[in-house]
Amino acid sequence: MSTEELKSTPQVPRKELPPTYQRNGPAPEWEAPLETGRKTTNIKLGAFAGASTTLTDRFNRLLPPHKKYLGRSRRVFLICLGVLVLALLALIIGLAVGLGHKKQHRNLPLPNGAETYTGDLTYYGPGLGACGIDSNDNSAIVSISHYVFDAAQKGSNPNANPLCFRKIRAQRQYKGGLQSVDLTVVDRCTGCEPKDLDASPAMFAKLADPDQGRVTVTWAWL
Repeated sequence: MSTEELKSTPQVPRKELPPTYQRNGPAPEWEAPLETGRKTTNIKLGAFAGASTTLTDRFNRLLPPHKKYLGRSRRVFLICLGVLVLALLALIIGLAVGLGHKKQHRNLPLPNGAETYTGDLTYYGPGLGACGIDSNDNSAIVSISHYVFDAAQKGSNPNANPLCFRKIRAQRQYKGGLQSVDLTVVDRCTGCEPKDLDASPAMFAKLADPDQGRVTVTWAWL
């Protein structure tokens, strides 16, 4: 290309680059929390590590790792100690539960002696009872509290409950004198308190006016 042709070629103007931004002064506020957070985390981690080291040092001073304890290494000794503590806790809990059950049974009117009890007497429509026999309104039967019935239960079959067919003598003042009836246990009463009885309508009528529905009665195991 000749010199004249170069002169006639149009020249494209060169664009000026924008000046480089240089920040003078403190960083914007939105950048500050990042640095602060990092420093705080480092401080917290350092404090935790220091506390952990301190506890480890104290433990090592109390139980030096190089010594023998009852002829065992420290690790084995600590494992045996932990097992012993757990066994003692299990024994204490078991004794507490056992004593609680014994106390409950001791307060229930179970046939353990000649003690006399006082509770409420009600009546219901008998049918097939928990002891496995059918009864009717005229039967000399009684339903005892589920608390008492269940406390004596052995196994899962209620028909084999030791209290089934046991005799109870119930008494109360009625019609100017002391009335008494002997009743056979054939059922469990889910709405009865421990010392309550639920008899057949005919047996209730021998001790109280059926219109009363609920009266106080004294009773004992025979």
